[in-house]
Amino acid sequence: MKDSIYRSHVLICTGTGCVSSGANTLKESLEEELAANDLSGEIKIVETGCHGFCEKGPIMIVYPEGVFYCEVQSDDVAEIVEEHLLKGRTVERLLFKEPMTDEQIPSYQDIDFYKKQQRIALANCGQIDPEDIDEYIALGGYEAAGKVLTEMDPQEVVDIIKDAGLRGRGGGGFPTGLKWQFAKNSEGDKKYVICNADEGDPGAFMDRSILEGDPHRIIEGMLVAAYAIGADEGYVYVRAEYPLAIKRLEKAIEDAEEYGLLGENIFSSGFNFKLHIKKGAGAFVCGEETALMNSIEGKRGMPTPRPPYPAVRGLWGKPTNINNVETYANIPYIINEGADSFSAIGTEGSSGTKVFALTGKINNTGLVEVPMGTTLKEVIFEIGGGLGKGKKFKAVQTGGPSGGCLPEDYLDLPIDYDSLLDAGTMMGSGGMVVMDEDSCMVDVARFFLNFTQSESCGKCTPCREGTKRMLEILNRITDGEGKDGDIELLLDLGEHIKSTSLCGLGQSAPNPVLSTIRYFRDEYEAHIHDHNCPAGVCSDLVSAYVIDEEACIGCGKCAKVCPVDAISGEIKSPFTIDPDVCIACGACEPECPVDAISQA
Repeated sequence: MKDSIYRSHVLICTGTGCVSSGANTLKESLEEELAANDLSGEIKIVETGCHGFCEKGPIMIVYPEGVFYCEVQSDDVAEIVEEHLLKGRTVERLLFKEPMTDEQIPSYQDIDFYKKQQRIALANCGQIDPEDIDEYIALGGYEAAGKVLTEMDPQEVVDIIKDAGLRGRGGGGFPTGLKWQFAKNSEGDKKYVICNADEGDPGAFMDRSILEGDPHRIIEGMLVAAYAIGADEGYVYVRAEYPLAIKRLEKAIEDAEEYGLLGENIFSSGFNFKLHIKKGAGAFVCGEETALMNSIEGKRGMPTPRPPYPAVRGLWGKPTNINNVETYANIPYIINEGADSFSAIGTEGSSGTKVFALTGKINNTGLVEVPMGTTLKEVIFEIGGGLGKGKKFKAVQTGGPSGGCLPEDYLDLPIDYDSLLDAGTMMGSGGMVVMDEDSCMVDVARFFLNFTQSESCGKCTPCREGTKRMLEILNRITDGEGKDGDIELLLDLGEHIKSTSLCGLGQSAPNPVLSTIRYFRDEYEAHIHDHNCPAGVCSDLVSAYVIDEEACIGCGKCAKVCPVDAISGEIKSPFTIDPDVCIACGACEPECPVDAISQA
């Protein structure tokens, strides 16, 4: 049945986040309810990729009205069909409510989370069926590839990417056009292009969401890159923990081959390009390009010294260009709209937009894409909706586990590559974790260093041994056994590891420690000299909790969450906490409705 005769389209997000919240069951329930009401021929269900507002999933949008429903469950389907699809009345209880005002907003374009975003890489995500190549083509898909292959020579393509000022979105921010130029200039009878989709940062899901929501965009970006450098073969290196992304990418490659957009003589241009998928085993170090290539070749994923760089000697010794998913996702826009259009967005040294995975102690979590130069305050307090439960902002970490933590004084900092580096952190692949007053910055540094230390491949001594020594010191400090000189030793070790490690993992691993010492040194000193954790997180440095018997109303909520049964009492009578049993975990304090619990 032709789309033109459907009177309504119901878009359901079936990205991984919404699927985990029940999107597949929701779709099945909607299909059954439409059939029961003889609406299957009038209403079309479209499964889309991630819409970005992951914590509000499953997300459903009804067109042509554009009504945005969030946290929709199967039990809500009958009401949506009866009220909205049959009677044309919005189901108001399922509309989004702004966290600061409780205002109900029917259209997603009017929600603060979306209003300040400018979507290029995420333009189609949540808007099209990622498994339908015709929907991608209908929105201008493969026009950039057609233009490049039929109207431009390779150097013209490289030049337009240079002029656009696109920098690699995978972490380092190296100019993409310059990287393509190096690969193009390298002599070789065989060249490769690789898409690095080995997204290993905790809490980061930008690449996964693009692959799930718009896989043809990545194929098109790689096709343009391959033509520009003279490659006829490519690989998408994606971690095996992304089964939905792999499934949709496999379907996209199959459909592109069927349409003649991959394979031999594409657009009758004489250009050939074949694309493969390589599933990674989940090693964080394989996000580093030389380790990634070793993995594709069937070797252990460990980095190798550079030079030679991949553009000269890469996969199987041949010139190779590697960019990440988000970088390739920008290519079709640049070719179609022009270098000037792209470079007009963002800042002089960091053009375009950047996608962030916004997480932590914040009201609105999810994927956001904003112009470079947008301030941290705008992202956190306008798009992110501020912090929840009346808590005060303490810090934000950018750049994933290898990034740094910035305090409140830096909220007006523009988000671009150079500004973040000057402040002691980095762009990274786009992780952004917001922390409130209850976060212990020493413990935060320990957490991220523990991750990078465990992910070290062990090849070079500074990373293998240095991060281990730093982690031992942090563990001592959080255990209440810190001593004079620990802070200075951490600084010394951190600088040596940064300057002598073989690859980017080791060179950036100390960042969380160095930045937290730089901006939150008083917390380290409190742990070491006062044997006190100001945030009340490190249990060995926190005294037991007590209950104000006069304020206690005897509700018993605190006793229900105590993991060690240290709280006792009878309902409607004051409860007490046994200080000898209490482990100072703090679970009880937020449960008390009258704030009767505090540290002794």
